[in-house]
Amino acid sequence: MTRQCAAGKGTVVAMSLVENEQAKLLAAALNTAATSSFTIGVLAPLAASYYSLGSTHVPLSTAILGGMLWFAGAIMLHMGARHVLRGLIP
Repeated sequence: MTRQCAAGKGTVVAMSLVENEQAKLLAAALNTAATSSFTIGVLAPLAASYYSLGSTHVPLSTAILGGMLWFAGAIMLHMGARHVLRGLIP
């Protein structure tokens, strides 16, 4: 059994239920990677500096730049997950 899915600019593509579920799994994996990136790159360094964990000192500008890069990566992964889900039929 197939359902019709609008794939942008008037093009119609048949998408089976299996392909639909595979797209949902891909979107979930991308979103999980986004959450993990945010946790590792932003929250963990903040917690480490707040609780004075770790023996090395990182300049504030480096920490901010690193946090911004990890945050940007997390946003891009999340937007990729949203893009995958746009092809699904509600």
